[in-house]
Amino acid sequence: MVTAVAVISGNSTVTGTITFNQASAAEQINIAWNITGSTPNSLRGFHVHAYGDLTNGCASTGSHFNPLNETHGAPSDSVRHFGDLGNIWTDASGASLGSTTDRLLTLFGENSILGRAVVVHTGTDDLGKGGNADSLKTGNAGGRAACGIIGIAPTPSNTGTTTAVTTVTVTVAGTDCATAAEATSTASK
Repeated sequence: MVTAVAVISGNSTVTGTITFNQASAAEQINIAWNITGSTPNSLRGFHVHAYGDLTNGCASTGSHFNPLNETHGAPSDSVRHFGDLGNIWTDASGASLGSTTDRLLTLFGENSILGRAVVVHTGTDDLGKGGNADSLKTGNAGGRAACGIIGIAPTPSNTGTTTAVTTVTVTVAGTDCATAAEATSTASK
């Protein structure tokens, strides 16, 4: 099991933590986030970018991580950037607590996302369906609200704590956009 974490912030009120867990190179990666300070009741683009360079803030993280030189798409599309994670949904307070899995991102091997950046955008990702050139590059997701470097973290051990997760899948205009979740932890002792 490999665990990585990114603590995100930027030139906005958006902050949060995104955790990545992967049991092995053969398994899908699990991604969980707790983000606050975004626009209430909105979908916001969410991507892994090519570089973990924050010397010029989120602007220096480069394009979406795209080692196969594909066009932009939805997480479920067969053609997409590795870094295309779709959108997160924010609640009435501008917070988003959720999780998802991804079949392309990995914490192992030459296409590992360790050391790269994760970015939350100011707009909604159109998932490559916007009908213009920018849609096929960026999903028209807007500016970069917050970002953080994906760094290796200690793998959580079994501490006698269980986590219950209630998952809601959000569908907008017939497109599965994001998964929002509310998690609570309780001691099992």
